[in-house]
Amino acid sequence: MSDCAAPVPSGPKPPWLRIRLDTGSNYRMVRGMIEGLKLHTVCQEARCPNIYECWGDRTATFMILGDVCTRRCGFCAVATGRPRAVDPEEPERLAEAIEHLALEHAVITMVDRDDLPDGGAAHVAAVIHAARRRNPGCGVEILTSDFRGVPRPLDVILPEGPVTFSHNVETVPRLYPTVRQGSTFGRSLGLLRDALLWRRSAQRPLVKTGLMVGLGETRDELLETFSRLAGAGVEILTLGQYLRPSLAHLPVARYYHPDEFRALRVEALRLGFRHVEAGPLVRSSYHARRHTESAVSSVQAAGPVLDSTAAAT
Repeated sequence: MSDCAAPVPSGPKPPWLRIRLDTGSNYRMVRGMIEGLKLHTVCQEARCPNIYECWGDRTATFMILGDVCTRRCGFCAVATGRPRAVDPEEPERLAEAIEHLALEHAVITMVDRDDLPDGGAAHVAAVIHAARRRNPGCGVEILTSDFRGVPRPLDVILPEGPVTFSHNVETVPRLYPTVRQGSTFGRSLGLLRDALLWRRSAQRPLVKTGLMVGLGETRDELLETFSRLAGAGVEILTLGQYLRPSLAHLPVARYYHPDEFRALRVEALRLGFRHVEAGPLVRSSYHARRHTESAVSSVQAAGPVLDSTAAAT
């Protein structure tokens, strides 16, 4: 990028990607609770670099419907294979964890469950329902799969009242066959648009997505993807550096400098997103409550949200 520092080629991680390992009392408490309640977190399964900071701050991103995914994405550390049966007790256990952690904003994500007729939509709805019933003061953010082939899954999920609906497009359209086998950019964009259409002129749920950089995309491809997302009405965008979980995963094409993330954030905000979080270690659930609060403030400052049927055309 012409207005940023020179690109950093793939190789040893640059200094701005170093993380501080902190396994203090809060970290140990969160870990113990998750293990004791037999829950899964994307923090662990996806090997998130922010786990020490987030767990040290008594926050975690819960992962439901098991820890085995039915798809094999080239970037993802979550195990692939034949999932176990859906656990009907999971909603209550997760709601209990939210209560004990005294969370004011809980992020709940899921593995792909293409083996289920509804893709897991009913279970997602049950989890949100249990979490909100037991923790009425906690805002629930849901991060879902694309529900490949499932008709109208959001009609089951969104009536349960999540404050934010999120689905990550992950990368630019050209790289989908390599990065997200079994998925399409059009399907993901359509799900985000459906969330906006479902709510009409209401202000909930906010609609959010995230991308990774460093997989071989170009600057022009990123800006075009930003434009398509903003044109569909998506309000919150996160942008972070792809980090290779293991040698079996896709290699890093290059590392972006923090100045590049700052420049990309400016470009995205110009397109009309309510909030953009961009940085080397940014993940879609990192500082998620801040994303929502910032977007809400932006909505309030701008006045009523337009009918999203217009945004989706």
